[in-house]
Amino acid sequence: MLLAGAGICVTAGANARSAELTAREVIERIQKNVGVPWRAETVDTFKIGNPDTMVKGIATSFSGTLDVCQRMVASGKNLLIVHEPTFYNHTDDTKDLSSEVYKAKRDFIEKNGVVIWRFHDHWHARRPDGIFIGMTDALGWGQYRNADDPRTFDLPVTTLDGLAKDIQRRLKIRGMRVIGNPQMRAGKVVLSPGFNNPQGMMRTLDRPEVDVLIIGESREWEAVEYLRDVITTGRKKALIVLGHVPSEEAGMNECAKWLKTFISEVPIEYLPGGEPFWSPK
Repeated sequence: MLLAGAGICVTAGANARSAELTAREVIERIQKNVGVPWRAETVDTFKIGNPDTMVKGIATSFSGTLDVCQRMVASGKNLLIVHEPTFYNHTDDTKDLSSEVYKAKRDFIEKNGVVIWRFHDHWHARRPDGIFIGMTDALGWGQYRNADDPRTFDLPVTTLDGLAKDIQRRLKIRGMRVIGNPQMRAGKVVLSPGFNNPQGMMRTLDRPEVDVLIIGESREWEAVEYLRDVITTGRKKALIVLGHVPSEEAGMNECAKWLKTFISEVPIEYLPGGEPFWSPK
């Protein structure tokens, strides 16, 4: 009986050891499963923390805000996978950051053994695009996607006002903005999450069949002004600006679901960061 009991203890210990997973090993699995070649130059790198830290749990989120980090630590997790920067610039360069806010955030992360890794370039490069799939699901538009152009949707025809209100309800957006006649036809819609450059927006708006372009954000003094001129010429076009966070956040919920298909050793959770803006009533 003693030998049997000892054997059970040894087996349990071996199983416990086999379940250990470092942050570096998690990322290696992501690289293996993402389905696209890994780029030599990419922002998808560790931003803070020791990659050889043993992972207690994984959280995904749009970005590593201090609030998200605090909630992750409170839930007992220590690896945060984010889509956007943690330290306020595209490359997470911290050499010129000296504010008390930055120091407080860095100190909290380091004190609690948090590791943050960014998953931007390759999550977008995946086919289908992980962010886009998550947003499509959040909007409930999967059945309306154009087979030849996955960013175009043939929605049941409604008014621009009706479409905007439905999107606002589904994504729980407080600060959404709309340009166009509220009563115009809205059926053929192009969804383009995140930041949009003016050239791409102009090409989309110039497509005769497109009624509405939906984006996360863009510089207002470029393509937005172009759209105002488009409308002045008499063409029935519209733009819905969701905000960058609500236009991509659901894609990191999709990321958590995807991670669970090949990581089973630790709990995985999506932590929404929430929309930063609100509009006075």
